[in-house]
Amino acid sequence: MTKQVLLTDEGLKKLEAELDELKTVKRKEIAEKIKVALSFGDLSENSEYDEAKNEQAIVEARIASIENTLKNVKVINEDELSTEIIHVGSKVKVRDAGFDDVCDYKIVGSSEADPVNGRISDESPVGKALVGHRVGDVVEVETPAGITSFEVLEISK
Repeated sequence: MTKQVLLTDEGLKKLEAELDELKTVKRKEIAEKIKVALSFGDLSENSEYDEAKNEQAIVEARIASIENTLKNVKVINEDELSTEIIHVGSKVKVRDAGFDDVCDYKIVGSSEADPVNGRISDESPVGKALVGHRVGDVVEVETPAGITSFEVLEISK
């Protein structure tokens, strides 16, 4: 059974744009590189040809991966999201008790995760621990650095 992929509308648009770019632009660029490399002759010592074929394989694998994701996607309707409890699509403001630091996160599906930019997966330790909690809750999370406590300060769309 294939796993359903949760995406925000923004995440879906980004994936569709990437797929379109790969199919329309990248495929043509690589086909041109292969054509040029073939014109060099002997394929046994043709590193340009090998590199182009490798790049082609990577692009085709990414296209297949995106297409598979899109077959199993469930788009989260952010307009219908409750701000009572945390779920995928929620924006949360939490206080890290250990560092007395306030952090903003958006809980997203795993394919949209970008921790550096505050987009954490609902499958990550912190995301998984926060889902289902309310403002005022203190959530303990086991992280690689040990147990960390987060106080939920705010939930928004």
